[in-house]
Amino acid sequence: MRIAILSQGPQLYSTKRLVEAALARGHEVKVINPLKCYMNINMTKPSIHMAGKDLGHFDAVIPRIGASVTFYGSAVLRQFEMMGVYAVNGSIGIARSRDKLRSMQLLSRQGIGLPITGFANKPSDIPDLIDMVGGAPLVVKLLEGTQGIGVVLAETRKAAESVLEAFMGLKANIMVQEYIAEAKGADIRCFVLGDKVIAAMKRQAKPGEFRSNLHRGGSATLVKLSPEERSVALRAAKTMGLNIAGVDLLRSNHGPVVMEVNSSPGLEGIEKSTQKDVADAIICFMEKSIGKTVKSAE
Repeated sequence: MRIAILSQGPQLYSTKRLVEAALARGHEVKVINPLKCYMNINMTKPSIHMAGKDLGHFDAVIPRIGASVTFYGSAVLRQFEMMGVYAVNGSIGIARSRDKLRSMQLLSRQGIGLPITGFANKPSDIPDLIDMVGGAPLVVKLLEGTQGIGVVLAETRKAAESVLEAFMGLKANIMVQEYIAEAKGADIRCFVLGDKVIAAMKRQAKPGEFRSNLHRGGSATLVKLSPEERSVALRAAKTMGLNIAGVDLLRSNHGPVVMEVNSSPGLEGIEKSTQKDVADAIICFMEKSIGKTVKSAE
């Protein structure tokens, strides 16, 4: 196969591992920065160009689109889809997962466990919004935040009111969630590939921190999932329409709750903590998926 990896960082661990895995299985692979692409959109022969040249035909594309370039990156991915290229994660699934509020609404509609979540845009709604999620302590999240940036734990009602008023004053889009104290600063990253959870790790926040993101100094260890946790992760990924997903769960007193569904989950933490070759599994999944696509087309 000729595989394109949409990534701004060819030196990043996840991108390098996918390149290594594809080459090891005999494929041709090219890392493409989506921001350097431009598109010819027409009804007869749509194409993608870079540096004055047509990129030509690819059999498959692996999107590793950063959150900050979701709009343009998704447009480039849609162009690949228009050209008949198999995308391991489609543009619709990525758009759903990147919109935190929309993803919560979709998961809620499917009856998937979530922290109680509130959304408002007027300061006058703040008192009721705080009560709605069970009062303080509570978590305030920027809808555009990633890797724990823009996530604030408000430990008192007064602090919550101040933080919410400040964000609203800046016209920032925010949501408020109940704080799951019993999780004790830990969450579980379930790596979903197709219809299986192929790996899982427990991420523990460093002392004095409630965000367990590895980028914020959290640690990762191998964890065994319960059947319910496995089922919730698979249902969450399916709801988003993603073949590859990092589903982040919290262990609450009322069962597993989904914090987020990530459409470009990093490979470094999950591979090192579980000792599993996740990159190779992704390439194998693509081979089988394209085989099925070709077979069904015939």
